[in-house]
Amino acid sequence: MLKNINPSTTSAWSALRKHFNDMEFVQMQDLFASDSDRAQKFHLQMESFLLDYSKNKITQETFDLLIQLGHEVGLRDAIDKLFNGAKINVTEDRAVLHTALRDFSGSTDLYVDGVNVMEGVCQARQKIKTFTNAVLSGEYRSSTNEKFTDIVNLGIGGSDLGPKMIVEALANYRNDLRVHYISNIDDDYLYSVLKDLNPATTLVLIVSKTFTTQETIANANKLKSWLEASLNGNLSAHYVGVSAAIEQAVKFGVLPENIFPMWDYIGGRFSLWSSVGLSISLAVGFDNFEDLLKGAYAMDQHFKEAPFEKNMPVIMGLLSIWYNNFYNYETEGIVPYSELLSKFPAHLQQMIMESNGKDKNRDGFPVNYQTGTLIWGEVGVSAQHAFFQLFHQGTKVVPVDFIGFIKPFYAKNSNHDILMSNFFGQTEALLNGKSGEMVANDELEMLKYFRDFEGNKPSNTLLIDALTPQSLGMLVALYEHKTYVQGILWNIYSFDQFGVEYGKVLAKNIQKEISTKSIGKHDGSTTFLLNHFLAR
Repeated sequence: MLKNINPSTTSAWSALRKHFNDMEFVQMQDLFASDSDRAQKFHLQMESFLLDYSKNKITQETFDLLIQLGHEVGLRDAIDKLFNGAKINVTEDRAVLHTALRDFSGSTDLYVDGVNVMEGVCQARQKIKTFTNAVLSGEYRSSTNEKFTDIVNLGIGGSDLGPKMIVEALANYRNDLRVHYISNIDDDYLYSVLKDLNPATTLVLIVSKTFTTQETIANANKLKSWLEASLNGNLSAHYVGVSAAIEQAVKFGVLPENIFPMWDYIGGRFSLWSSVGLSISLAVGFDNFEDLLKGAYAMDQHFKEAPFEKNMPVIMGLLSIWYNNFYNYETEGIVPYSELLSKFPAHLQQMIMESNGKDKNRDGFPVNYQTGTLIWGEVGVSAQHAFFQLFHQGTKVVPVDFIGFIKPFYAKNSNHDILMSNFFGQTEALLNGKSGEMVANDELEMLKYFRDFEGNKPSNTLLIDALTPQSLGMLVALYEHKTYVQGILWNIYSFDQFGVEYGKVLAKNIQKEISTKSIGKHDGSTTFLLNHFLAR
């Protein structure tokens, strides 16, 4: 069990409240002016990652008190429990072991309920490797004895967004196999994808733990009909299942040897490292998939072993608490300066907001402080021409994580220096602002007021050597662990999602009402909308 400690009752929290009164109106520009070594003090290097957190509204006293808060709520013990198989997902009586999926320590023993988890992990990893190599080499062929050219991944939530984000981010490592992701029940999109595919060379991955996920199975049945309309004979070679429901997958038509495992101790938003990541392995090759896992493992070891004051996920989590719970800054911006990471903010939305959108503490009582942060973002430089105006001159303060890369994949005749000039320039502008601009003779004097902005807007700068499978693995794991740190500090359970599940129950009930045209008992608004929909 995790320790049940209300953070607002700790001495560190009380001290932070008093300290906030001194810090509320402090200008970061003054902090830099009074300490020329500030960036040296407030940065952290971890392998190819450099985190500069000096552009935050903190002093050494702030930092020390936040570290103290981590110790007082039992964060060290919670980190140990994450890695040793303890059932920290108490509400569902499950361990949380996405870290085991990328364990390269050589250890073969990690038991949960008497079962050695690592045996299954190693077997699944080998199965992914064998299948990936067989498909890419042409050894595994279609029902028409052709090499597969396209993969259609059917899944939703973590069975879609995580793998899709990784495959897009690693576009420069892609092979010739085309991978398509379909998650929503949207026939317009489904058929827009299928019209360009050849059924004879299309492999369908059906990713559903129970093999009953409504959206996924509805799309799977569509794909099955599409294949059967064009091909004759046994089509089982075209189906692969990633599921815990072997019987249901076989009934659908998946060969037993083409079923990859899913486990209860892996939450959907943390599952891309598992068999759910089969589409990643197929898209970039198993060696690159393994490098992705090894990058995450490196961040795991850092999170597990580094002291809090030199621990990247811990520091980022503590800073988030400082802004959310003391400054009342409710949102966080994620701005990667790489077009290939365009889906990374959305992945973090799912990871963080589904994990920490909780209003009950670990005793089941309402919390008396804010939990969760609203995550949003877009890639730079595009974001600069969209919502950065609000960052610079708006009335809301949004702490921003800037993510950039030192080396481009294609160095020859690269525009990378222009891209990164914007990266550095925006963090500087948010910090320093601008005032006292001279006005040309033919301009109105009043314009200078509109051109001024105060700065003092906080940001983290994460500078990474290059976007590779390994660094991407480290990056995703960094935010996974930051999310866990937040949950521990807020004294909530981060690994269930009952709110989402209840919405699905209501949707199924309404689906029956729509099909029978018999509206049940609802609130006035829902009843009105359903009647309007049925009158189509």
